[in-house]
Amino acid sequence: MNERTQPLLANPRIQRVAAPLLVGLVLLGLWQFLCVALKVPTYLVPTPVDIARTLVADGPMLFGALLVTLKITFLSFALAVVLGVVAAFLFVQSRVIEASLFPYAILLQVTPVVAIAPLIIIWVSNTTLALTICATLVAIFPIISNTVLGLRSVNPGLLNLFRLNRASRWQTLVRLRIPSALPYFFGGLRIASGLALIGAVVAEFVAGTGGTGAGLAYQILQAGFQLNIPRLFAALFLIALTGVLLFSLMAMLARASLGHWHESEQG
Repeated sequence: MNERTQPLLANPRIQRVAAPLLVGLVLLGLWQFLCVALKVPTYLVPTPVDIARTLVADGPMLFGALLVTLKITFLSFALAVVLGVVAAFLFVQSRVIEASLFPYAILLQVTPVVAIAPLIIIWVSNTTLALTICATLVAIFPIISNTVLGLRSVNPGLLNLFRLNRASRWQTLVRLRIPSALPYFFGGLRIASGLALIGAVVAEFVAGTGGTGAGLAYQILQAGFQLNIPRLFAALFLIALTGVLLFSLMAMLARASLGHWHESEQG
């Protein structure tokens, strides 16, 4: 290894990208080798090459379905962030309010979306709105819990200093509690972004929507009925890749917002 490449590979940023890519390539190579060596039928487990060919052949249909799923994902994620932050600010105003309402937030988290999605789809005539509500219910809890935890995790010494200087409740919130809560909030965003995608896919499964507004879940269902396993794997690949990209986007947003002052995003 020469002196020019060694510092590049020693860079932590390069390592964070190169290491998982290298592991992924090794796993894909092993997958391809085992399927070919053991002569596994395509209708059981397709090879990565078969999946790549399907992505190219069925690309317009699959990427169109991906856009539909992404629409539900982003709508539900934005709604979860807004409602979750509002609920968190409400909870920290009073321990009584938090004790009264927080159990219902937990209730939303522990109730399986597949159990309530049919009811929501029946009650709400607009399919997009119904799917968005279902996905929002899945994604909102991490925003609420992390933001509440962050708003309450204030340095006691700084809080006493604000009280000593007779800071108002608004000043304490804006200048102390919100900055202290930002690392927790961005942690909640990373979790909620993936949950919004999961909620969107599960809601599409339950709804079974088809036609031009069909998302990736519908394509998975159709591929399973038709035993088109390469297309099924291709749709699953797009969902997994989207989840990774959403998590990475939230991580980049956290680093851009916190990197210059908070130790959690430094180094």
